[in-house]
Amino acid sequence: MAEDFLQVERLCKRFGGLHAVRDVSFNVGRHEIVGLIGPNGAGKTTLVRLLLGIIRADSGQVVFNGQNLIGKKTWEIVSQGLALTFQNARPFARLPVIANVMVSCLSPRASKRGEWVKKIESRAMDALEFAGIADMAREPASCLSQGDLKRLEVARAVACEPDLLILDEPFGGLSPTETSLMAKSLRRLHKGGRFGRLHSEGPAMIIIEHKLSELMKIVDRVIVINFGEILAVGTPEEIIANPQVIEAYIGKEVV
Repeated sequence: MAEDFLQVERLCKRFGGLHAVRDVSFNVGRHEIVGLIGPNGAGKTTLVRLLLGIIRADSGQVVFNGQNLIGKKTWEIVSQGLALTFQNARPFARLPVIANVMVSCLSPRASKRGEWVKKIESRAMDALEFAGIADMAREPASCLSQGDLKRLEVARAVACEPDLLILDEPFGGLSPTETSLMAKSLRRLHKGGRFGRLHSEGPAMIIIEHKLSELMKIVDRVIVINFGEILAVGTPEEIIANPQVIEAYIGKEVV
């Protein structure tokens, strides 16, 4: 397997008497797309918020690209190369769509890595074109549908120039056709095919998603979490055939 890019060791988070994340350990390679699945309330969103420092871990270790992230502020973690899209989009509703993305282009990391373009507006438009909503660039973000808000989240995240992109349900609110297009776009992004950067590596990815049919087409490995613990890790084929996963998540009726 590729060298470990992200290393998570025995990460724990308790809310009162509830163990939301319990002794979770996993690795992500530099060139991987990893799916993160599990039932509602399994702890997936809590886990990725711990990685970004949005929630403080009770114990455990997170090492990204050789740097320990525990105790760092979220903006510091983003500056080191992580970015997260949220399940529930939170745009600057009164600002135009393009202005929402331009804010990401002003981040210290994006500014340092943006020598290949002349203007922040150009970079923001490139991100919107990648996400498929460039035609709405001048509209207020408050006018966007749920599906378009998802695409705006992706545009804002990729504009930060991440080395590891974590996506929380990027297919939510999208039609089957839109879902397929988004999946292809994410795969292209992973291979570095965006913004004219033909020789650049794309980001590694962790994708939380319930639409398994599209997810399984683009991921290299899948991590299954249940009741805050790792239930299984394997290839898409191994996970789909795993009896514990079928019972806990996919459903007992699946054969």
